[in-house]
Amino acid sequence: MGRTNPTFRDLLSRIEDEWGDFRRALRRRHQPVFDRLFTYAREHADAASHLNHPDRLAPVLMSVALEQEARIDELEERIETLEQQRDDRE
Repeated sequence: MGRTNPTFRDLLSRIEDEWGDFRRALRRRHQPVFDRLFTYAREHADAASHLNHPDRLAPVLMSVALEQEARIDELEERIETLEQQRDDRE
Protein backbone atom coordinates (compact mmCIF):
# COMPACT_ATOMS: atom_id res chain seq x y z
CA MET A 1 0.00 0.00 0.00
CA GLY A 2 1.27 3.50 -0.85
CA ARG A 3 1.74 6.42 1.37
CA THR A 4 -1.22 8.72 1.88
CA ASN A 5 -1.03 12.48 1.79
CA PRO A 6 -1.43 14.24 5.13
CA THR A 7 -4.80 15.82 5.70
CA PHE A 8 -5.09 19.57 5.92
CA ARG A 9 -5.78 19.19 9.63
CA ASP A 10 -2.49 17.30 10.00
CA LEU A 11 -0.71 20.00 8.04
CA LEU A 12 -2.33 22.69 10.16
CA SER A 13 -1.16 20.99 13.35
CA ARG A 14 2.39 20.92 12.00
CA ILE A 15 2.24 24.59 11.05
CA GLU A 16 0.92 25.46 14.50
CA ASP A 17 3.78 23.48 16.07
CA GLU A 18 6.30 25.29 13.85
CA TRP A 19 4.98 28.63 15.12
CA GLY A 20 5.15 27.49 18.75
CA ASP A 21 8.32 29.43 19.56
CA PHE A 22 6.78 32.58 18.08
CA ARG A 23 3.65 32.07 20.17
CA ARG A 24 5.64 31.59 23.36
CA ALA A 25 7.59 34.79 22.64
CA LEU A 26 4.39 36.81 22.34
CA ARG A 27 3.14 38.80 25.27
CA ARG A 28 0.68 36.78 27.31
CA ARG A 29 -2.26 38.97 26.24
CA HIS A 30 -1.54 38.24 22.55
CA GLN A 31 -1.28 34.46 22.89
CA PRO A 32 -5.07 33.85 22.95
CA VAL A 33 -5.41 36.06 19.88
CA PHE A 34 -2.75 33.98 18.12
CA ASP A 35 -4.61 30.79 19.11
CA ARG A 36 -7.84 32.22 17.72
CA LEU A 37 -6.23 32.54 14.28
CA PHE A 38 -5.61 28.80 14.21
CA THR A 39 -9.17 28.23 15.40
CA TYR A 40 -10.31 30.19 12.36
CA ALA A 41 -8.15 28.02 10.12
CA ARG A 42 -9.55 24.81 11.66
CA GLU A 43 -13.10 26.04 11.02
CA HIS A 44 -12.34 26.07 7.29
CA ALA A 45 -10.26 22.89 7.17
CA ASP A 46 -12.81 21.04 5.04
CA ALA A 47 -12.71 23.70 2.34
CA ALA A 48 -8.94 24.07 2.58
CA SER A 49 -8.43 20.34 2.11
CA HIS A 50 -9.94 20.65 -1.38
CA LEU A 51 -7.47 23.33 -2.41
CA ASN A 52 -4.16 21.41 -2.33
CA HIS A 53 -2.33 24.73 -2.71
CA PRO A 54 1.46 24.62 -3.17
CA ASP A 55 1.86 27.31 -0.50
CA ARG A 56 0.72 25.60 2.66
CA LEU A 57 0.08 28.90 4.46
CA ALA A 58 -2.25 30.24 1.75
CA PRO A 59 -5.38 28.35 2.92
CA VAL A 60 -4.57 29.25 6.54
CA LEU A 61 -4.32 32.94 5.69
CA MET A 62 -7.48 32.84 3.56
CA SER A 63 -9.36 31.15 6.42
CA VAL A 64 -8.22 33.86 8.82
CA ALA A 65 -9.22 36.57 6.34
CA LEU A 66 -12.66 35.00 5.85
CA GLU A 67 -13.33 34.84 9.59
CA GLN A 68 -12.11 38.37 10.15
CA GLU A 69 -14.26 39.66 7.30
CA ALA A 70 -17.28 37.88 8.78
CA ARG A 71 -16.50 39.43 12.16
CA ILE A 72 -16.25 42.90 10.60
CA ASP A 73 -19.63 42.36 8.91
CA GLU A 74 -21.16 41.30 12.22
CA LEU A 75 -19.75 44.32 14.05
CA GLU A 76 -20.91 46.71 11.32
CA GLU A 77 -24.42 45.28 11.60
CA ARG A 78 -24.34 45.72 15.38
CA ILE A 79 -23.18 49.32 15.01
CA GLU A 80 -25.92 50.01 12.47
CA THR A 81 -28.54 48.51 14.79
CA LEU A 82 -27.30 50.53 17.76
CA GLU A 83 -27.21 53.72 15.72
CA GLN A 84 -30.77 53.07 14.50
CA GLN A 85 -31.95 52.49 18.08
CA ARG A 86 -30.26 55.70 19.18
CA ASP A 87 -31.85 57.63 16.31
CA ASP A 88 -35.27 56.19 17.13
CA ARG A 89 -34.98 57.44 20.73
CA GLU A 90 -34.03 60.97 19.70
